[in-house]
Amino acid sequence: MGKTVQDIMQMIQELEIEMVDFKMVDIDGQFRHVTIPAVHFTEDIMTDGIGFDASNYGYAEVQKSDMVFIPDLDTALVDPFCEIPTLSMTGNAMIIDDPANRPLAQYPRNIVHAAEQYLKDSGIADTMLVLPEFEFYLFDQAGWQVSANHISASVDALQAHWNSDTEGFGAVIPPQKAYHIAKPLDVTYECRSEMCLEIEKAGIAVKYHHPEVGAAGQFEIEPMLGRMSDMADATMMIKYIIHNVAAKHGMTATFMPKPVYGEAGSGMHVHMLLLKDGEPVFSDDNGYSHLSETAHYFMGGLLKHIASLCALTNPSTNSFKRLIPGFEAPVTVGYATSNRSAVIRIPAYAKAPNLRRFELRNPDATANPYFCYAAILMAGIDGIKHQIDPHANGWGPYDMNLYTLSDEEKAKLTGLPTSLEEALCALEADHDYLTAGGVFPEHLLKNIIKTKRAECAKMASIPHPAEFEKYFNL
Repeated sequence: MGKTVQDIMQMIQELEIEMVDFKMVDIDGQFRHVTIPAVHFTEDIMTDGIGFDASNYGYAEVQKSDMVFIPDLDTALVDPFCEIPTLSMTGNAMIIDDPANRPLAQYPRNIVHAAEQYLKDSGIADTMLVLPEFEFYLFDQAGWQVSANHISASVDALQAHWNSDTEGFGAVIPPQKAYHIAKPLDVTYECRSEMCLEIEKAGIAVKYHHPEVGAAGQFEIEPMLGRMSDMADATMMIKYIIHNVAAKHGMTATFMPKPVYGEAGSGMHVHMLLLKDGEPVFSDDNGYSHLSETAHYFMGGLLKHIASLCALTNPSTNSFKRLIPGFEAPVTVGYATSNRSAVIRIPAYAKAPNLRRFELRNPDATANPYFCYAAILMAGIDGIKHQIDPHANGWGPYDMNLYTLSDEEKAKLTGLPTSLEEALCALEADHDYLTAGGVFPEHLLKNIIKTKRAECAKMASIPHPAEFEKYFNL
């Protein structure tokens, strides 16, 4: 049974809460918030809501921008990063209407719930579980400047190889050699353990944390499998916690896909499986890698639509600086078992029938998680409905290192988009699977394409420091 207003008011009294904070999500997948004194939290909040200007969130035009936010009481938790006792909760955006407000179709949480309902209505399954892997960098210093006469960016991490001559430090790791490195080289262990404890306090189960490959401060925190809509909320909260704990320790965290040249990029690999009446849909002892025909069709849908999916799973120009050969990032449209060079990897260690699954390796955490997970589900459902066989379509299984193939063999493979503009063109041409059942409104996708194209054009117009190195003296 969900929490009631009376439950929240009791929490406010017992925990001596002074402020109530409402966290909303903008079109880019970033938290915005508005706060009220706790004494003004009443039953009326659930009907009248909190008014806000949706045009500043990227969802609405200025002339039609008045919306209300209705909190989801089940998400209420004490914010550990506020000095004044604060109860925080997220919720849904609604269009002001008479006699009752109605959900704003393009609001991220509403879309992920619509996708879950579309899955149930299909009869294929009733639950999708996802597990995102959170890769990120922790820097001791980060800064940038983009102006007419100065274009620069700099980062620093104590254990990075460029600090090998730092007197008295000595805990320096060679490039690309940090995977699971232990103390004393793992200098941010306490910080990450604190992150995990705060994530657990927020009701999100943590599987583990560890140093990743990138030696300039790359790490990973991985939660347990969770229901898709819950995990979308959890993704926002995990990122919020990581950023805030890093700041508390005098560092800065970034989920930017490629912040360090020559080091591994940060992805957000998404593991997934379907359940129906609590039973696994993807498991079959006789199937390839013990996956069912339905699982293969789901993979087929992902691979068929992967180029357009990238516009939602990798929505930054920086995303495509990560998706290059040689840094454990996928570049090939295909699937295989235990193969990190294909865009879909089937983990060999997931042996129990209720854990058999696969992961999509191209997403990164610049994605709006609600759009990302919902789009993945919609592509998979499309694959099942149209029985898209990944093997019959020539997408694998690729049980070999795709990075080391000859140029002739590589020419036979299909690659992921190499730029955000290419992914946006794919989304423009291929999005019917997203609008099926009204899950993704057409006007939202058009808005995303328009906004992101303008972003690409702006990025392309800014001179890059590497261009000075290459062209200045020609």
